[in-house]
Amino acid sequence: MPVMRGMVGETSLEPRQLIFPMFVAEGLREPRPISSMPGVVQHTLDTLRKAAVEAADTGLAGVMLFGVPLHKDARGSGALDPDGILTAAIRAVREEVGDECLVMSDVCLDEFTDHGHCGVLTPSGAVDNDATIELYAQMAVLHAEAGSHVVGPSGMMDGQVGAIREALDASSASDVAILAYSVKYASAFYGPFREAVASSLSGNRRTYQLDPANVREALHEVALDVAEGADIVMVKPALGYLDVVRAIREAVDLPVAAYNVSGEYAMVEAAAANGWINRAATINETLTSIRRAGADVILSYWALEWAQSLRDEERGERKRSRLVGSVEPGSPSSGRFDGRTSSEARSLRDERR
Repeated sequence: MPVMRGMVGETSLEPRQLIFPMFVAEGLREPRPISSMPGVVQHTLDTLRKAAVEAADTGLAGVMLFGVPLHKDARGSGALDPDGILTAAIRAVREEVGDECLVMSDVCLDEFTDHGHCGVLTPSGAVDNDATIELYAQMAVLHAEAGSHVVGPSGMMDGQVGAIREALDASSASDVAILAYSVKYASAFYGPFREAVASSLSGNRRTYQLDPANVREALHEVALDVAEGADIVMVKPALGYLDVVRAIREAVDLPVAAYNVSGEYAMVEAAAANGWINRAATINETLTSIRRAGADVILSYWALEWAQSLRDEERGERKRSRLVGSVEPGSPSSGRFDGRTSSEARSLRDERR
């Protein structure tokens, strides 16, 4: 019986627990589809505004913004441009949604560098950790000034959370929260994302992202970010690392987020397109499994669609309820459930379920 299942269900999923990642590209006149992520696009500023309003209207917790510039260089200087695409997107979305929906922004250089790494490089080609976190701190302050409620340092540089927290506090932005990408694995599941941000990366990021085999290292990284002032800690990817999500949930008192990444999205979409799985049921099961593992917050490319479907379903239920409960003036059934017998009423409810 659905009512009984609902009563004893152990895990809930609600729009307020979901974050919708969105891409905005400089110079576009209309949205550009991302071929490896069916249904996902690089937005123009105008379509980004509209999508953000839809996210707020459906009750999503927030949107995470990624910028795709026209021009890149070795230092990712576009990331620090006050009029750059990401900064402009933050301002545009904040103007639209105000405080009704959290505006979150990616703090990383990989979208802006011509080599595709998450930081600036030394002459030998290694990522310069200390020089990079200085740029992250400047970037975070710029985002805060543009209107970000939450900044998300995703580059996995040592000390990035502490540097950003110090910079935000010094710039009177202590109320801006830090969503720390504390546990970001060197994963094969990021492939479609690199198309989404037009990544220039050749090679890999194994020198600063985590080994997929390690859990204790993940707990260590989380502890460092908590000590440095993180407000939320995150695991990325989600589905292949549900055990890590659970371990971190049990280790810390802070909210735990998980990123349902592009490769996870693409696999489901491809299987559904071939008729191999039930798409809607698989999406719901995927998101529920991440919640069940212990995530308080989920970043997912399905977030808006899922919330819209829930809203439409609830509206349909309310409409049916009003129709069932309506009676003609003077009807002898005015004191009963639609004039039906108890058995008829139960039958109708069962059909709706």
